[in-house]
Amino acid sequence: MKVVFAGTPEFAAVALRALHEAGFEIPLVLTQPDRPAGRGMQLQASAVKQYALAHGMEVAQPLSLRMDSKDPQRAEEARAAHERLAGLDYDVMVVAAYGLILPRSTLDIRPCINIHGSLLPRWRGAAPIHRAIEAGDLETGVTIMGMEEGLDTGPMMLIERVAIDDGDTTGSLHDKLAQLGGRMIVEALRKMEQGQLEAVPQPEQGVTYAAKISKEEAKLDFGLPAELLWRRVRAFNPFPGAQGLVNGVAVKIWNAELAPGSGTPGQVLSADAQHGVVIACGEGALRLTELQKPGGKRLPASEFLKSFPLVGLGFS
Repeated sequence: MKVVFAGTPEFAAVALRALHEAGFEIPLVLTQPDRPAGRGMQLQASAVKQYALAHGMEVAQPLSLRMDSKDPQRAEEARAAHERLAGLDYDVMVVAAYGLILPRSTLDIRPCINIHGSLLPRWRGAAPIHRAIEAGDLETGVTIMGMEEGLDTGPMMLIERVAIDDGDTTGSLHDKLAQLGGRMIVEALRKMEQGQLEAVPQPEQGVTYAAKISKEEAKLDFGLPAELLWRRVRAFNPFPGAQGLVNGVAVKIWNAELAPGSGTPGQVLSADAQHGVVIACGEGALRLTELQKPGGKRLPASEFLKSFPLVGLGFS
């Protein structure tokens, strides 16, 4: 079976590796153009591109797949990509966190299957892992689905569940789901080869939308309940990283746990090696266990306090 793969970040690279190691022929890999990254803002290839090139796969990086784009360069690159796909000998396109919209013209060339990191129809959209943690969901999972023009509305082919543990962050849950997605897409294509891959429509009830995470969401409002803030700290780790202001200084909050206590929202209830950094919230309190000051390293609370004492201060 010949597979065209479309994906960009590490979540997708795990699936590409699983397909490659399972022996599927991959005549073409689509990924987003290189982006500036790091302090030097040097162009950096995506995780998918790095894996593909390291294993001798052809890579294409069109700016868009929409031939009707008003941008002449994007439209031209989309036409070239469409012609390449239309003339290519392959059986199915596998898509995982590609980041570009696949228009009808692309979907009509060959069957397209998507690896989606949620239990559809819950959390359609860009940030299903973040939003599941933020909402306090007890479980999530991976859905292998057929693609259509609607946003994550296609029929479901395989679905597996994963419990969300209290200690899970978006980073840790991402890694679990990436491994699961890699295993499941191999299983799905094996079933497709044998004519045993069935698709069922998504339920009409329970649809939610996982909006893209913005940096503006990172600032915590300590007037909110501690439990919600605890979930947001975990949901925003590793991106964009939750933060609170202390005397105008933005302090990153990477990990936290619920704690007993009450007081004025944002008040530092304790800040010592014995009790840690405990902050009063609108309801309850939050113990901050890993913090980072601007230009510093991520540190356990006890180490952070050695260079950034919080006694008598508060978060806003």
